[in-house]
Amino acid sequence: MTFSIVATDGTAAGVAVASKFLAVGSVVPYARLGSVDGVTHVVGAAATQAMAKWSYKIDALDHLRGGHDAAYAIAQVTAADDDREHRQLGVVGADSQATYTGSACMDWAGGRSGADDSGRYAIQGNILTGEQVVADMEHAWLDSAGDPFERRLVAALLAGDAAGGDSRGRQSAALLVVSPGAGYDASGVLVDLRVDDDPDAPHELARLLDLNDLYFGGPQGVQPLAGELGVEVTERLATLGYSGGDVAQALESWAGVENYEMRLSPDGIDVRVLAALRQATD
Repeated sequence: MTFSIVATDGTAAGVAVASKFLAVGSVVPYARLGSVDGVTHVVGAAATQAMAKWSYKIDALDHLRGGHDAAYAIAQVTAADDDREHRQLGVVGADSQATYTGSACMDWAGGRSGADDSGRYAIQGNILTGEQVVADMEHAWLDSAGDPFERRLVAALLAGDAAGGDSRGRQSAALLVVSPGAGYDASGVLVDLRVDDDPDAPHELARLLDLNDLYFGGPQGVQPLAGELGVEVTERLATLGYSGGDVAQALESWAGVENYEMRLSPDGIDVRVLAALRQATD
C-alpha cells in the first residue's frame, strides 16, 4: 500500500513516501543524527511499511548507531518477528544500504537498493501497479545527482507516482530529511512535511517543499534597495499598508507578517521575496 525511497548523500539522510493510507508520515519514515566527540553526523534513515511495525525503524537505526551495516540491521529486526513475511523495510546508513520485502506482502511488492558517488538508496513498495514504479524511482534518483538532496527524494517519489504508484490510488505523502546544523533553528531537521489526506498527495508534497524552501531557505539573488528597485519596493509595500521609516524597515515589517524572515538580508531584497511582493501587489 506504500512506496518509498530511503537515502543518504553523506551530509543528509531522509525518506520520501506516498500511500493510499491516512497520514503515512506518522508511521513510515524515520531519520537520525548522532554525535561523536561533539561532532554531529548522519546515522541513517529507515522506512517501515506493508504491515508496518513502528519499532522496526527505531531498532534498525539503533543497530546502525552501534556500528553495524544496513543488512545486519534488517536481519536482526526481522529475525525476532513472527510476522516479518508481511512487512517491508528499507534502511540506509553512512556506508551501507538494504531493502527487505517479506514473501507475504501483497503484489506487486519488491525493492532495490544501490550506491554511487551521489549517495546510497533503498527503494521499496507494495500493492503497486508493477515493478516499473520502483524502477522509475531509481532512475529519477540517479538522474538527479547534483540537485539538492530533498529535491532528489521528491523527484523519485513523483516518478514512482507517475509510473502508477499505489494501485489503489493516492491519499497521503511525507518527506523527512535530517542534516547536521540544518533547519531554521539548527536542530538538524532540514525538512519535515506531511500531507495526511489529499487526492493528489505526492504533488501536494512537492508544492509544500517549494514553500518550505521559500520560508526557510537563506537569501538568494539579493538586489540592493536602491534606484528604481528601491522606489518600486517602497510603493508596493505602501500599497499593502507598510510605509513610514525607510524601505528596509517597511520590508522587515511585511516580511515578519508573511514569515519571510529567513530570507531577509542587510544587503537588499531576496529574489523570491521580491517575487512574492510583486505577486501580492499586482
